[in-house]
Amino acid sequence: MATSTAPKLRDHFASKPVSAHNDAWDALYAESFTPWDRAGPSLALADLLAQRTDLIPPSLERDPRGNPLRDASGHVVRRSALIPGCGVGHDVLLLSSLGYDVVGLDYSHRALGAARENQANVQYKSSEAGVECGRVTWVSGDFFGEAWEGGEGGEGTQKFDLIYDYTFLCALQPSERPKWAKRMSQLLAPSGQLICLEFPSGKPLSLQGPPWGVWPEVYEALLANPGEPVEYTDDGNVKSSTSPEQPHPDALHRVCLVKPPRTHKAGLNEDGTVRDFISVWSR
Repeated sequence: MATSTAPKLRDHFASKPVSAHNDAWDALYAESFTPWDRAGPSLALADLLAQRTDLIPPSLERDPRGNPLRDASGHVVRRSALIPGCGVGHDVLLLSSLGYDVVGLDYSHRALGAARENQANVQYKSSEAGVECGRVTWVSGDFFGEAWEGGEGGEGTQKFDLIYDYTFLCALQPSERPKWAKRMSQLLAPSGQLICLEFPSGKPLSLQGPPWGVWPEVYEALLANPGEPVEYTDDGNVKSSTSPEQPHPDALHRVCLVKPPRTHKAGLNEDGTVRDFISVWSR
């Protein structure tokens, strides 16, 4: 989100209770004010999926001969993905092109209307010869509620093999972050991966948001103890007392933390170097 747009975002949410924030985001779509939209899919996500196949299971499972596994009806068995706060759906379409069945979730009907237009106009093609794009399902709902689930997700149990978060955690008030971590833990399949493009990295909480600043240690504190409160230092990092004494039964563990070789302009320092991180989490 560009610096010049930050005051408008801050002011738009400053006087509103958290219960009104979903409608407040939708109102910004009504104004066509969407500085979080990157006008294309995440370069950092695309590179990670292509380069770290040791960490991210492919969208399709294959038999020893390399043929995609099929169910009893003859349909190719695909892994499922979820992008909460998907906006106009660039990253949803990226994951679909890689073969995942993807749920793009956003509260805003206006955002999803634009996502459907984007889907019709962009015409993403499968990135793998002989493999069709995965199914795309656009769903309007509150991430923290259960009404939107409706049977979508891995194994029909609202568990997803891959979840991607970018400009979603940073859009939430810091007080809502423990709920985010708990919900992510609930929605992730036992062998699934949560991928987080950590933005805006290092921004002090004193500068207010959205977007609210994050640090790698913030993600670690939240996901290691889902649902539990986190205490912050003056610069927005976490206090050492935040670490749980005992392992949390629903904890997610970080298996990768890197500076992506490419990312959107919003994630760069003034000298062009990458500021933000991308991390992968599993059980």
